[in-house]
Amino acid sequence: MFRVICHLDMDAFYASVEQRDKPALRGRPVIVGAPPTQRGVVAAASYEARKFSVRSAMPSVTAGRLCPQGVFVRPRMDRYKEESGLIRQLMAETGAVIEPMSIDEAYLDLSARCQAEDADASLVQCVPFARQLKERIRSERGLTATIGIAANKLLAKIASDFQKPDGLTVVSEREKVQFLRPLPVRVLYGVGQVTEQVLQRVGIRTVGDLQDYGGDLRALVGSFGPKLKQFALGEDERPLELGEEVKSISGEETFLRDTDDRGVLRACLRAQAADIAATLKRRHLAAHTIQVKVRYGDFTTLTRQLTVEEPIAEARDIYRLACFLLGRDRLVRRPLRLLGLGVSNLREPTTQQLVLL
Repeated sequence: MFRVICHLDMDAFYASVEQRDKPALRGRPVIVGAPPTQRGVVAAASYEARKFSVRSAMPSVTAGRLCPQGVFVRPRMDRYKEESGLIRQLMAETGAVIEPMSIDEAYLDLSARCQAEDADASLVQCVPFARQLKERIRSERGLTATIGIAANKLLAKIASDFQKPDGLTVVSEREKVQFLRPLPVRVLYGVGQVTEQVLQRVGIRTVGDLQDYGGDLRALVGSFGPKLKQFALGEDERPLELGEEVKSISGEETFLRDTDDRGVLRACLRAQAADIAATLKRRHLAAHTIQVKVRYGDFTTLTRQLTVEEPIAEARDIYRLACFLLGRDRLVRRPLRLLGLGVSNLREPTTQQLVLL
């Protein structure tokens, strides 16, 4: 059986829901998050705001400076989750096997419904199903989605980043190697900032450079080398994961003595953020939700969390958002017995917007 995989990604989901629900916001640079006059961060940004370089996890004051005409809207996570459930129902009605990746994206395996004389003909057969799903999301939910279609998860994900917003891209088996060649190497699954820098030091900047590289990649990226080469050639055998969707990575430390020493607490958070980032890198994941946990001397325990639309995986971003949560809710108002940091709502890292070189 030929594999037919779709990757569906909602377009600027949080901001698009706000623009749909509040018509006065349509066409305006909407920034979902705390206003710039308050301590806060950006949870999501509309495409109009992204033109001003506004991004998720950015401090609101920075977003306000970059986009003075931006309209700041408080996040409504319950509304976004409700909308996500309704969209997932539309996905299920296609008959696809579904792997939800986050509140606004999923893989759909339509192999059982799209079978023709060869692999590429099977992909083409899937296009009407994808168009119908996009149209139903538009007509019934008033939102747009971008879909990538390919024979594996790697290519489907890259394809869904290719023509945003409201795009539909098919990557054929016959043309996949050429399709990948001009793209920056970081679009490949498992290539984060550190790996990209290692590859760039030996002149590997595009996927084509990686395809042509004659050396042993294990000397650069260890055991990931052979798999990275396969990804560069558009090969990916990963199945859809249909197990428990909710996943998290966390760490915590109980202090020998209760403390509110900022230096001690920052060092603790930095170490926890570094450990979490290393685990995310090892598993080729990024996180939408960051959570801090504090316990006081009387064993009172509080948790606070923040969800952003674009996932993060770097230690510095995790640390910065953790510090923001502690400061926003004044959690260190008395000495702490325990400090914990965690991430959840995990998915594959977002590839950067693709530009053909």
